[in-house]
Amino acid sequence: MFSPITGIMPVVLTPFHEDASIDWESYARLLEWYIDKGADALFAVCQSSEMHELTLEERVALAKFTARHVKNRIPVYASGHVSQDPREQKRELTSMVDTGVDGVVLVTNRLASEEAEEDTATHGLLSLMTELPRDLPLGLYECPAPYRRLLTDDQIKLCADSGRFTMLKDVSCDLEVVARRVEMSLGSPLSIMNANAAIAWPAMQAGASGFGGVFNNIHPDLYKWLYREGKQNSSLANELAVFLATSALAEPMGYPALAKWFLKREGVLKTTTCRKMDHKDLKRFWALEDILQRIEEGNAIYRQKITENSTQT
Repeated sequence: MFSPITGIMPVVLTPFHEDASIDWESYARLLEWYIDKGADALFAVCQSSEMHELTLEERVALAKFTARHVKNRIPVYASGHVSQDPREQKRELTSMVDTGVDGVVLVTNRLASEEAEEDTATHGLLSLMTELPRDLPLGLYECPAPYRRLLTDDQIKLCADSGRFTMLKDVSCDLEVVARRVEMSLGSPLSIMNANAAIAWPAMQAGASGFGGVFNNIHPDLYKWLYREGKQNSSLANELAVFLATSALAEPMGYPALAKWFLKREGVLKTTTCRKMDHKDLKRFWALEDILQRIEEGNAIYRQKITENSTQT
């Protein structure tokens, strides 16, 4: 039986040069930054990677580079599952099989068109499963773009019972749904990894297997502490959870460029260039840089509190 993916799983960004070509030197530094900050696994070639703006060749190259650079230190999963045509989807996913990644992730909104019935989506899921090696762990991602398709309970049960799925990046943003899915997947390798910052702490308390949200690109170590130590330090955990949820409200103001802003200030990335948006769009939001600086200050405050807490226990 496969082992479930648990802990903190950042969605890996793609650094670009000013001309929007991939910056491989910065990408290597970024992968090390995730590992240094306590990542338990990496989700490469995903929406945060701007996978819809990458060619298939670029998506495959990113997956190969990630697997080779990480060298089995932590699991690496990849998707790049973006096409509407089922035949092209199979080509995308099978292309990922030979990259050396530890698992391949199916995007749920690719299983059927937005208006299609759930039976059609289930058929799409089973069809893709038959195309992928049975000895390769699979993941699921309820990607919100171009539209969000949440898995039904029956589909969750199908995936759990198959023994082939080791993680679901849950984008239900609903604590009751997360808790129900956790209960349904008990005894299987399928882990439920919430991606919503507002419910990150209560979802962990309800049995969610970690955190896979976009702000793992800004303070993954704080989510790591919350997941690993929060239950033993409930007062600080409750306080930290409020800071994390409030910080995540900045996401609509220009993600992923704002995450690249943090990483550039830390010397990890050279630019904030994105393909999916003009990074100058950050100027549209009044005082955004001040907000990001306050989050940066908050990071330092809570890292200090965690250090002080560890010396007292």
